[in-house]
Order: sequence, then structure tokens, then C-alpha cells
Amino acid sequence: MTAVVKIEDIHKTYDSGEVPVHAVRGVSLEIQRGEFVALMGASGSGKSTLMNLLGCLDRPTRGRYLLDDTDVSQLDRNELADIRNQKIGFVFQGFNLLSRTTALENAELPMLYGQRRATSRDMRVRALRSLEIVGLADRADHFPNQLSGGQQQRVAIARALVNNPEMLLADEPTGNLDSKTSVEVMGVFQKLNDQGITIVMVTHELDIARYCKRNLILRDGRIVRDELVPDRLQAPVEMQRLRDAEAAAKLTAN
Repeated sequence: MTAVVKIEDIHKTYDSGEVPVHAVRGVSLEIQRGEFVALMGASGSGKSTLMNLLGCLDRPTRGRYLLDDTDVSQLDRNELADIRNQKIGFVFQGFNLLSRTTALENAELPMLYGQRRATSRDMRVRALRSLEIVGLADRADHFPNQLSGGQQQRVAIARALVNNPEMLLADEPTGNLDSKTSVEVMGVFQKLNDQGITIVMVTHELDIARYCKRNLILRDGRIVRDELVPDRLQAPVEMQRLRDAEAAAKLTAN
């Protein structure tokens, strides 16, 4: 495997009043192509700052960051915007869909901001393909208020996939979902990862982290544990378990 992410002694310090805040302290890390990594830690551990650095939403104070062999540490704002658009797909807790825009049009959005504008036909084809990947091609003309929370998150995942990024970054993607829907969404991520897509996910939920292949635990701006998941959960198995539990509950109620 080759490294999609290579971080060397990254630091991020914020000047907040008299006392500087050291949010990330000397993190070195490699994430190989095809990995599925969870970033975990308590509030203030540095996981969100590290995610922002990985997503080129912020620049390190010190250190080096190679994304797909491109040194992004010193790029200017426009160059970072291009890297974000072409190399990274973002999935957020709040879905961030445009309410008056169909699922298809929401999925097309990243293509509107690229250096090279695709034709309307190409945009439609690519957006439909992304929706098909997440199982929502038949909902392409639906608006967000006509979709369930899980379906809205799948539209958000389709939007993140539409430019064929090197890496998906997911920030608490199940935070607004119930348990069953969370398993469905994690099933989508596992399917994408099985197809070779690299995924990095911020989560504070231990059960959600068990769907990933590797867990990174941060504390005080440092990675204190880096471990493979030995008893990884499989979404299809968990969905069947939930269905069996629902069926048993209905029998008991009757």
C-alpha cells in the first residue's frame, strides 16, 4: 500500500490571549491507501484540529503534511481550496444539504467549484453514479425534507464522492442519527472502504469506532494509542441482529 497521508512532526498552536494553546503537539502519522481510520479522544484532545489539518481547512504552525505525495503545508488559500475540492471529500454530522435543492443537485455541487467545469450532462452522469453507489439513485429528484436522516447522510456521502477524492473525511457522521440508521450509514462507509476508498472519521462513540479498521486515540494534542480493531463490527451482521431483536420484541408484545 502507498501512503495517502504522511504527516511529519505537525504542530498547531493558537494564540489565545496571553497563553498560547497547543492544540496539536508533534504528531507524526501515515495513513495508507484503503485504510479506514477513526480519530477518537475527549473534548480538547486535538482530534478536531487534526481533522481540520488533514482536510486542508487549516495550516500547521510547524511540520510537514504530504497528501497523495503533494506537500500541502505551505500552499496558499487558493491552492488549498483546489486540493480540498479535488483530493478530499467531506461528510459532516449535520448533512449540510441545500434545502431547496434535489438530491441530484446537492451531489453535483462540488463539481461547480472545480478548476475545470464539467458539462451539465457530465455532472448529471457523475452525480447519478455517486447516488447509485450509496443506494439512492431512485431518490435523485427528492428534496432533503422528503428524505429520512439516513438518506440525507447518504446524499452527503454521494456529494463527497462525486469528484473521486483520494480520501473521505467524516466528522461525527452518525451524531444526528438513531442506532439503526447509524449502522446503515456505517454499512455504506464499509462498502466504500471495501472498494478501496480511504476513510478517516472523527467519532466519540466507541461502537462506531469498532466499524473502522484502525483507531487513533488522542490526548492533549498527541496520539497516545494507535491500534488495529481486533473485533471489528460488520454492518450487515449488526443489521440482522437489530432485525432479529425487533422481531423478538414484536412477538413478546403480542
